[in-house]
Amino acid sequence: MTKRHQLALATALVAALALGASGCSDPAAKKGEAGGANPAAANDGKAIGGAPVKGGTLTVLSNQDFAHLDPARNWVMPTMDFGTRLLYRTLVTFKAEPGKAGSELVPDLATDLGTPTNGGRTWTFTLKEGLKYEDGSPIKAADIKYNVERSFAPDLTGGPDYAAQYLAGTEGYKGPLQGKHLDSVKAPDDRTIVFELKRPVAEFSATATLPTFAPVPQSQEKGTQYDARPFSSGPYKIESYDRDKKLVLVRNEHWDPKTDSVRKAYPDKFVVVMGLKGGQIDDRIIAGEGVDASSVEWSNMRPESAPKVLPKPDVKQRLLAESQGCTEMLSLNNSRAPFDDPKVREAMQYAVDKEAVITAGGGPALNEVATAYLPPALSGGKQADTLKIPPAGDPAKAKDILKGAGKETLKVTLAVSTGDKGKAEAVQQGLARAGVEVVIDTVDPGAYYDVIGDLSTAPDMTLSGWCPDYPSGSTWIPFVFDGRTIKPKGNQGNNSQFRDEATMKRIDEINAMPDAATANRAWIDLDAAIMAKSPAVPVFLERKPLLVGPNIAGAFGHPVWVGQIDYATVGLKDPAKSQG
Repeated sequence: MTKRHQLALATALVAALALGASGCSDPAAKKGEAGGANPAAANDGKAIGGAPVKGGTLTVLSNQDFAHLDPARNWVMPTMDFGTRLLYRTLVTFKAEPGKAGSELVPDLATDLGTPTNGGRTWTFTLKEGLKYEDGSPIKAADIKYNVERSFAPDLTGGPDYAAQYLAGTEGYKGPLQGKHLDSVKAPDDRTIVFELKRPVAEFSATATLPTFAPVPQSQEKGTQYDARPFSSGPYKIESYDRDKKLVLVRNEHWDPKTDSVRKAYPDKFVVVMGLKGGQIDDRIIAGEGVDASSVEWSNMRPESAPKVLPKPDVKQRLLAESQGCTEMLSLNNSRAPFDDPKVREAMQYAVDKEAVITAGGGPALNEVATAYLPPALSGGKQADTLKIPPAGDPAKAKDILKGAGKETLKVTLAVSTGDKGKAEAVQQGLARAGVEVVIDTVDPGAYYDVIGDLSTAPDMTLSGWCPDYPSGSTWIPFVFDGRTIKPKGNQGNNSQFRDEATMKRIDEINAMPDAATANRAWIDLDAAIMAKSPAVPVFLERKPLLVGPNIAGAFGHPVWVGQIDYATVGLKDPAKSQG
């Protein structure tokens, strides 16, 4: 498909979505909404399909397995949605509502949002009464402490780094598997847990929404094998899990809805079918026959499926297109040549053809050019544009910069998830204009973040994104550009391996600021300062187009989960039609 044809389809997608596809957007919603109403959605604040009915089997059609279901290792946004809504609960969570309301914090396992003392350095949570695991045993505060400690284990890589960032006395700590525990996390009784922080953190209630703060009883510890069978504290439990093929969840009969104001648990069963091709998933849900009528898709609708959706009103109304609020970047490996040279990195800013990458990703209906690192919700509703580079790039200037650096020709590697090959080829073609040869390596989506997060296998460039875990620059810049977060395996944010003393010093200064508004302004200024050093090239901001079957009800793209369907409240119109 030519660029021109694909762009025309994308433009049609904008118009068609504006006429009928449901979605939601709000400038205050977490995950970086673009600062206004979603131009690609008309039914803001509403879910597709009306109210669900209890019962039946909801099928999820996926092109991949989950990276990690272990709550200590789960830090990929769609999987965080799936895990924390269905399999395990956290101290605090977000409302299961579209738009602005979905970014509001509510207690989950805890009775409230936590109590800060000691100037915000100590946070205390009290657990609700009557909380139980899938076997009927009680959930205890010590189990949450244990999972927080597990997040430090070198073998349990990939999870959120907030515990290491915030907790006091963690230097050199390597988890509880050898019998050592953290003094900065205390469980004085079964219903009380206390966190001692190294500095005040006014937003720690939001931090407690992360899977790190889900319970794992020590008696269930299985090391890396826990990924395959997390012990349920949520409304569902694992019946079977055949990696890369199928996951089946059934009801956890010991989950008590009286203790849970968020999860509605409408279906009797969730079945995740993996390893399907993206176009195959689209075609099945577009047709909506048999089991597929009660199915949703995990991965984005493919751009080439647009002409199969837009002319059909009954299909078009089953398309969600929520803003993801994430910045997709071309991360440059600063740890070695050629990108250890700041001038070579600067040249990449001018060499990338962002318009071509956007076209390859579905066009302007589903993407917009990124001009800074922080997404709009963290920068006052609009991204900064300090470099003023045309969206198609400036290959002539890139060539001049490379020539001045003594690098008139380059050959570099680029690793991308299999589904992003088209975008990678657009990057490849853009850089070729400046004399940069790009060798593309596609990686299975389920293994992608493990590969690029391992220093021994990290390529020269990666195409990946970062989303704020809640509305604060502290959830973005420190994880993407603080060199102290780099580790041999399990890197999640700093894929550029950027180590810059001035940046790290400023991160510490901003983190110490007591006023949130002042800190937010400082994060925006630091974003511009880092842009000048070019550790990565911000490429685009994207939406998440997802199709659902005609028997699906209560589906909406949640603002916290980067536009992914909120599994807390999705269900079926007619359970009898789900055939299973």
